[in-house]
Amino acid sequence: MAGARRNRFVRNRIDGHAGPVRAIRCRKGSGAIRPSRRANRSYYAVRMTDWQAFTVETKDHVAQVTLTGPGKGNAMGPDFWRELPEIFRGLDADPEVRAIVLTGSGRHFSYGLDLPAMAGTFGPLLADKAFAAPRTAFLDEVRRMQASVTAVADCRKPVIAAVSGWCIGGGLDLIAAVDIRYASADAKFSLREAKVAIVADIGSLHRLPGIIGEGQLRELAFTGKDIDAARAERIGLVNEVFPDQAAALDAAHATAREIADNPPLVVQGVKDVLAQRRASEVAEGLRYVSAWNAAFLPSEDLTEAIQAVFEKRPPQFKGR
Repeated sequence: MAGARRNRFVRNRIDGHAGPVRAIRCRKGSGAIRPSRRANRSYYAVRMTDWQAFTVETKDHVAQVTLTGPGKGNAMGPDFWRELPEIFRGLDADPEVRAIVLTGSGRHFSYGLDLPAMAGTFGPLLADKAFAAPRTAFLDEVRRMQASVTAVADCRKPVIAAVSGWCIGGGLDLIAAVDIRYASADAKFSLREAKVAIVADIGSLHRLPGIIGEGQLRELAFTGKDIDAARAERIGLVNEVFPDQAAALDAAHATAREIADNPPLVVQGVKDVLAQRRASEVAEGLRYVSAWNAAFLPSEDLTEAIQAVFEKRPPQFKGR
């Protein structure tokens, strides 16, 4: 994004002036600053850190959030789950941001959960005699990850995803939480958790029924199959397919600019009203699936699935 103020700077808006902003280099590792709670509410600052798993750029009321890894294929490791809600809460609170574009760096949107990086989440749960403590810790971790993606859904600013290449598992959870999805012709999608002995628990099973319908979702969830961009468009998973990655990203920005030209409070009101239709149903479903997985996820099949990933071979499931 030419001319964008990158994420290593603090963007200040003081006393309501919308003129040139002063860029201040911020300390690495600092977080987003909330709106001032002082009586004078005209001062506002948002700090975007040197993120490890994202870059954030803003220009003309549109922010672009780009997944950057560090895992292969923008796989979602600990940095991703920690930083995602910080970024979207900061953008939600920034009055200069009216729409957000979400995309991935490189050829792929995301390979989904970074299993090697997140193996510590499953290890204690799979140990012999995994009683209440490791199950409770796992439950807490799943709900923290759910909250990370829910921060995207709860952002008052419309979010538009531009997807290229693979969008697998957690990547599908993420785009299910946005408002509008565009794809390049090479995009492929997979709700693959069943193939790795996991019940999808970060939001796909709860948000996708309202996007693609129950029948399409059940087929994807039960089989773990891959679908291409053309089918994704036919079933309503994406709004439109474009020839390549650049065209999909350009279209996302064009729509974001069109949204940003409208009255921001009205746009936010429309999103809020639409979200209320399913909010309680999604929240209840997320709590249920996290408890289900904490209780029933440990299995020989899950151990086999994780080992197969590390050994780069097909898993052999035995149903126990």
